[in-house]
Amino acid sequence: MMSNTWRDEQHPSFINFISTFLTANAFRLNFVPIAPDFIFNCGGSSVAFIFVTSLDPTSISQIFGRFGMELGKPTFVLVKDLEMGFEKMVKIAHSRGVCKREDATAKLKAERKQTVQAVNVFQRVVTSIPGIDNHDANALNQAIGSIEAISKASKEQILENTDLSADKAEVVSRFFRDPKFYLSPKIN
Repeated sequence: MMSNTWRDEQHPSFINFISTFLTANAFRLNFVPIAPDFIFNCGGSSVAFIFVTSLDPTSISQIFGRFGMELGKPTFVLVKDLEMGFEKMVKIAHSRGVCKREDATAKLKAERKQTVQAVNVFQRVVTSIPGIDNHDANALNQAIGSIEAISKASKEQILENTDLSADKAEVVSRFFRDPKFYLSPKIN
């Protein structure tokens, strides 16, 4: 949907480009009296856009005041020409629709939650080694990798690839190899 007001302010050739572009990409164009300049409905998701075709530095507050916007909300996309700007809007709207249809946002949140949980488990396991703190655990994670890789790493590999002291590298190495060490009671 395109705002009647916005359409009337544009050059007819640009409106023709928009109509042709939308038709070629299986969109319908309706002119309606709406507040934003465009609203795209894609995959059950409606995305509104304000399309500023000529930016006058003295009118910026007027643009923001139209809808009670604040800087950074919504996101501004700068483009070199009008056609590119319109194509970007269609791509953004289409992407939002695809994400909603495939529930990509929920999947990303679930993956992030799993990653955070995995990092927390890693931290708890590695910091259970006597004398190893969160910084040391992060250094081991970034340089060596998984707990399994750390358990196989030699003192020399740990010293080469991390900022751990020789004593801490020795403790990590012994922790995974010496049953007397890892089975003994730990007092913090």
